[in-house]
Order: sequence, then structure tokens, then C-alpha cells
Amino acid sequence: MTAEAIVVARGISKSFGSIRAVDEISFQVTLRECYGFLGPNGAGKTTAIRMVSCHIPLTSGILNVFGLDVSQHSREIKAMVGVAPQDNNLDPDLNVIENLVVYSRYFDIPRREAESRSRELLEFMSIDERRKEQVTRLSGGMQRRLIVARALINDPKLLILDEPTTGLDPQARHLIWQRLRELKRKGVTMILTTHYMEEAEQLCDRVAVMDSGKILVEGPPRELIERYAGRDVFEVRRAEDNRVLLRLQGLEFGFERAGDTIYIFSRDGDEIGRRLLSIRELEVLHRRANLEDVFLRLTGRELRD
Repeated sequence: MTAEAIVVARGISKSFGSIRAVDEISFQVTLRECYGFLGPNGAGKTTAIRMVSCHIPLTSGILNVFGLDVSQHSREIKAMVGVAPQDNNLDPDLNVIENLVVYSRYFDIPRREAESRSRELLEFMSIDERRKEQVTRLSGGMQRRLIVARALINDPKLLILDEPTTGLDPQARHLIWQRLRELKRKGVTMILTTHYMEEAEQLCDRVAVMDSGKILVEGPPRELIERYAGRDVFEVRRAEDNRVLLRLQGLEFGFERAGDTIYIFSRDGDEIGRRLLSIRELEVLHRRANLEDVFLRLTGRELRD
């Protein structure tokens, strides 16, 4: 284990009966890094991070967090980790600040200190003015911010976030992103899962794209975009494959077809753009490649249940 490695996983797997949810994956997360798991529904993202947070045991493999084996030191690891789960599991019988103070008892934090931390965290997440309200009266965005605040009550060295902004409006999503970037600047190491590719690009130093329980690729978002999607993407609609591809002969590019659209990927789209735009009846959208292009090229464009 290197000096800065916080999480080291070697060939870890998790099975539920005959279902192999995570299939011999290896990765490591280093100090002050934000590491993201991306993948379609059922890819194994949540199962992977639940093993890291010691909420479910491994089936096989080796997993160390802070140099401790999760199979033998789960209690010590949990004391150093904050978890913001995907589901809303706030206590509806308690008000906002009580949800934090009561939760602090799991970490043996003295009441006065817990109350002080709770007020600071509610202010940090911009919900301090609602601290006496029942959580059922909060908007979805406020409840997600409260869940993140609760995950920070034990001053964790590792923060694990499972789809922290799913279902939120853009304003709430961006506020959470701002707070997570602040935490990262303060030295908090983070692992997150997300379906939002922009979220991963905004927050993550490295991402792992998972499918069917395996890691397909891993690396910094910008490097993965360059490797798998290039620089330019052209979305060509109302296109006949042969006519479009014949017009691009002699140029270096990749392409995919989905429905009525051909996606053309290139590292230098200037000449491709000129040739496509000369076909008047085509609808052509030219944009920069992004992490969503990588995700879809690796995991496919078909719907997943």
C-alpha cells in the first residue's frame, strides 16, 4: 500500500446467491482525491461502495481502508468514514438539527459538541434557518443537503456519496457541488457514484466506468474523453449511413448509429464539419466530446431496467 492510498481493493467480489454484483474488481483511492464510480443501473457501483463503508461483507478479495482490513476492523473504519446513502433515511419524527444530534451518538460525540457541529454543518449546507422544522417539510434538495451534513458529523477523513444529487433541480445540484469542492479543498477524500456525467467531470479526479460488476476503464475524465471520444462529436440526423460515410472517406474518425442519428467522433473535426455541412438536407449538431460519450460508447445506448 502506498503512503497516500486511503482505499486499496484487490480482486474484490460480492455475490447475492447466484448473482455476481461485483466481479473481481481492483482499484485504489488516494488521499484528497475524489474518485467516481459510473455505470448503468445494476452495474455494481452501490455494492462496491457499500463494501468500502463496511455495510456489507466481501465475498472474496482483499479490501483495506486506512490500512485496515474491512473484514476485521469494520468498527474502526466506520468511525473514520461518512456515508451519504442514495435513499432518504432521515428520521421523520425528528426535526432537522435533531437528526444530526441523535445521529452523532453513534460516534460517542458529547452532546454539546454535537450541537455545535450540527449548527456549523447546517450553516455550511445552507439549511441553518430550517433547523427546527420537521424533515418532512423540507424540499428534496434540502433533504439531500441534510443527508450530506449528517455524513459529516463525525468529521470523516473519507466521505462516501451514493448518487448525491439524483432528482434535484440544477440550483440544488450546483450548491451541493460547491460544498463538495470546498470539502475537497479542506482535504476530505471522497468516493461517489453518479448517473450525472457532468457531476463526475465537475468533481472527480478519476472515474471508473463499471458494467456487469466489472470495471471497464479507469482514469481522469479528460483522459478518458480523449481516448474514447476524441475532441469533436457530430450528431447527424436524417442520415443515410453510406452517403455520410462515403463523404468522410480518407479522414480518421469513429462512429455509432442510434435510431435516426449517426454519432461521429474525431480528434480534429474541422474537415469533417466542412464535409458534413455541405450536405444540405442533413441536421448536424457539432459539439465537444464529453464523459457521457465515453459512458455510452463503453456501456451501450440501450435502456437498462
